[in-house]
Amino acid sequence: MVHAGGTTVRSGWLVGCDGGRSTVRKLAGFEFPGTDPQISAYSAMVEIADPQKLAPGWKRTSRGTYVNGPMPGRILIMEFDGPPEDRDAPITLEELQTSLRKVSGTDVTLDAVYAATRWTDNARQASTYRMGRVLLAGDAAHVLAPIGAQGLNLGIGDAINLGWKLGGTVNGWAPKMLLDTYTLERHPMGAWALQWTRAVVALMGPKRRDLALTSIVADVIGDRGGATSLAKRISGVWQRYDLPGDHPLVGRSAPDLEFEDGTRLGEYCREGRALLFNFNDDVRISALGAGRRDRLNVIVTRLKAHSDLTALFVRPDGFVAWAANERLDLDDAASALSTWLGT
Repeated sequence: MVHAGGTTVRSGWLVGCDGGRSTVRKLAGFEFPGTDPQISAYSAMVEIADPQKLAPGWKRTSRGTYVNGPMPGRILIMEFDGPPEDRDAPITLEELQTSLRKVSGTDVTLDAVYAATRWTDNARQASTYRMGRVLLAGDAAHVLAPIGAQGLNLGIGDAINLGWKLGGTVNGWAPKMLLDTYTLERHPMGAWALQWTRAVVALMGPKRRDLALTSIVADVIGDRGGATSLAKRISGVWQRYDLPGDHPLVGRSAPDLEFEDGTRLGEYCREGRALLFNFNDDVRISALGAGRRDRLNVIVTRLKAHSDLTALFVRPDGFVAWAANERLDLDDAASALSTWLGT
C-alpha cells in the first residue's frame, strides 16, 4: 500500500523512480553508500550581454572549469573549493554571474537567466536494487555528477532491464530468480559509471596534479585505439552482462543484423518481446519456441551477409542470451530459453 499526493494505491510491487533524494529508497531502508560532494557547479541557459568575453567550448582556468556553448547562452560552471552551502536555495542572476566571473577570470555580464540548476559530484549507489517487493531504478538507485549523460543512460538501462523481468513476474511466467538478476546485471554498470564520473571530475580540476592527469589521458586518447575505447565506454557499447555461454555475442547488445528480405534485427525489437532467430530454417530451432508464443517471437529468415551464425536468442531488453554458429547445441538453447522465459 502506497500513500502519495492524498491518494492510496494498492499494488503487488513498487518501483522507486523518484530521483536522487528518493522517498521510496529512504522509507524502504535501502543503504545508499558513496562519497560526499567536493565541488559546486551550475548548468544554465542565460542571456550574455558581452559573449565575446568568454572563449567558446570547454575551458579550464586556475579557478575551475566553465563551458560556453554549443548553443548561444548555454553555460556550465564548476568550482572546486567545496560543495554549495545550500543546494536547494534559489539560483539568482547575481550568484551565477559571480561564479562565472570567478572561474572565467573576466568581467562578463549576464542580462537574464532562463533556466538554471545547481549540482555537485555527490556519488552514491544503493547496495541492492531490490528489497522484497520494492525495487529502485534510475537516480533513486544511483546519483553521480551529470557529465556525459551517464546518469540518463543508466536510468534508461535500468528501466529496459527491469521492465520485462517485472512484467514477466506479474504475468506469472517468469522463473523464480529472474528479478534477482536485475541487481546482478545493473549494479556493476552503476558502479562503473560512478567511478567514471569521479575520474572525469578529477580530470577537470585546476590543481597541478589534475593538469598532469589530463595530459596523460590526452596522450592515451590521441591514439586511435584509445579514442575508440573511450567512445565505446561513453556510448555504452562496451557493456556486457555476465550470462552463461561462451559465444562472443552472449551478454552483449544484439547487433543490428541485416536480412535478405531487407529488414533489420532492430525492427523486430519494437514489440518488447523475446526473439528467437532461425537462420537455417531448422525445424528443431523453431520448435524450441513452442509453448512460449505469448512472450517469444520466432523469426525464420536469412542473413544478408555471409555468416556462419545459425541461430540467435535475444532477450526482450535486446541482449543476446544464446547464439550458435555451425555447431548447434539444442540443450544449451533450451536451457537459455528456460532461464529467461520460464518453462
